[in-house]
Amino acid sequence: MPVKEYNEKSIQILKGLDAVRKRPGMYIGSTDYHGLHHLVWEIMDNAMDEALNGFGKVIKVTIEKNNVICVEDEGRGMPTGKHASGVPTIQVIFTELHAGAKFSSESGYKTAGGLHGVGASVVNALSEWLEVTTNYGGYTWRMTFKNGGSDVSKLEKLGPTNKTGTKVRFLADKKIFGRIEYNYETILERVREAAFLTNGLKMVLVDERKNQKEEFCFENGLEAFVNYLHADRDVLTPVVTFNGGTGKITVDFAFQYTDGVADSSYSFVNHVRTVDGGTHVIGYKTAFTKCFNDYARKNGFLKEKDDNLDGSDIREGLTAVISLTITEDLLEFEGQTKGKLGTPEARNVVESVISERLTFYLQENREMTDGLIRKMLRALQARKAAQKAREEVRSGKGRNRKQERLISGKLAPAQSRNAKKNELFLVEGDSAGGSAKSGRDSKYQAILPLRGKVLNTEKASDAEILRNEELATLIYTIGADFGEKFDVESSNYDKIIIMTDADTDGAHIQVLLLTFFYRYMRPLIEAGKVYVALPPLYKAQKGKEVHYAYSDDELEEIKEKYGKVEIQRYKGLGEMNADQLWDTTMNPETRTLIQVSIDDNFATDKKFNILMGDRADIRREWIEDFVTFTLEDKYQLREG
Repeated sequence: MPVKEYNEKSIQILKGLDAVRKRPGMYIGSTDYHGLHHLVWEIMDNAMDEALNGFGKVIKVTIEKNNVICVEDEGRGMPTGKHASGVPTIQVIFTELHAGAKFSSESGYKTAGGLHGVGASVVNALSEWLEVTTNYGGYTWRMTFKNGGSDVSKLEKLGPTNKTGTKVRFLADKKIFGRIEYNYETILERVREAAFLTNGLKMVLVDERKNQKEEFCFENGLEAFVNYLHADRDVLTPVVTFNGGTGKITVDFAFQYTDGVADSSYSFVNHVRTVDGGTHVIGYKTAFTKCFNDYARKNGFLKEKDDNLDGSDIREGLTAVISLTITEDLLEFEGQTKGKLGTPEARNVVESVISERLTFYLQENREMTDGLIRKMLRALQARKAAQKAREEVRSGKGRNRKQERLISGKLAPAQSRNAKKNELFLVEGDSAGGSAKSGRDSKYQAILPLRGKVLNTEKASDAEILRNEELATLIYTIGADFGEKFDVESSNYDKIIIMTDADTDGAHIQVLLLTFFYRYMRPLIEAGKVYVALPPLYKAQKGKEVHYAYSDDELEEIKEKYGKVEIQRYKGLGEMNADQLWDTTMNPETRTLIQVSIDDNFATDKKFNILMGDRADIRREWIEDFVTFTLEDKYQLREG
């Protein structure tokens, strides 16, 4: 195919919203499930910015029957007069990128979290149609946009009103997103979270598809937030809240200790979730480490020669929520996704507020504090023991003969050392492991059989994990350490594939392994390196012709097409010979893998807290209710 000439005619200028439709991923991250729901967050964020600045006490989100989204607020409304560009201002807001009032503090937006001047226009660009109705200046106005904002109606003046606020309705464009189907639980978590972060704000979610409605309003939102997170956990302290700050940075903080080992921190800036932390999180962690170590030394728990408690010792079992509001002139995020706060001043303000309040609180609650210090000292001892044991299972110099013998007796390694191509199959049982070893592509595929159910790591310490033969072998095989020291770039494999039987016990093993990966190797999941294999449920044979069915529906289709067939229901992977396992489940050309992803760390964290707690019956009930063994399985770590 000839290369076209590259000259001045090759350069395109995408006008208006064309750039968004051409490269939607640049603005909303993707055009999958995540990107579709991101449209809702953008309109919600605009309503939240009004509430955050004191305008309006109710926000209502409705999922209409045809998957139209409607967001209503009680803010100031949108200006409708003629803009300097010659068109109504409301048209500018929805059709021009980087047009908005959040660039200037004079507009009344002291703080804001939405995509500055981008959110509304991006949603319009990626919608089949969008309708905005606003109450402004004593009148109700309406404007409609179609085909990604390219068709614009006239601004209609509908009549007088004494209300304020805006209603935005839109239908996402199927040409951009394919399937338009919103997940109620995903939006519910976001709506509930918004109410937690703004005291006195009423958030309403209506789903007309299922006739569902829920409302949230909290007077002490962060305390309610932590109580919600720990609804099914055993706690060691009450929920403790602090607040303070300066004229430009205010800090709201809540924490509580549980009997678990996970360190869970949730951080927000101007209602935007900072999933990657930032300077405010560094400030809170620094304050906690200093305050608890000062208390431990002043009260004789640590002697002069003793090492300080590490931050990880202090935060074991801690859940903390930190929410900042920062004025526009100081607000600084790192990266386009706003996942990490970069404002230097935030660290000092947070550290100062928490240090002052926490020091006083610990002294006033000495019995509780003494108990926490003793827990932290046990964590320190366990950390040192784990550090010693870790050297025996990490790759490189730490190997010992016992571990080498253990690995060599289990792992069928790949011949290649190319970590960018190699795959590790975690296989349930020796029987399936044998078939997998015989049928694999030995150049790139490694097989590690697992005997029985692995350790539930939801409440396990590092030392307990390293004492567990199956998990120690897994850690050693992957070769990238685990926990805080895990380095995804050091992984020996590009894909970690969980391959278990298509039954309840197999699903249980999957959940146990995913718990371990989520708690101790989370970057593997975030990098898209963890998968679940999908083996067939049936083999249907007519003469020498063989077909495989991955669901009951597929089996019925085969029977209708070929008539009477001999059917074999696979009760486990071990019933397949090596060729069958390769053809159906391991061959990259024909297999089906389900990539594990994390939609929402907050919702996922809570789900693991509930599912992997002490109640095995809850775990089994969830598996039986939500895990079906068909091609349509959505084994993503999200609610529902």
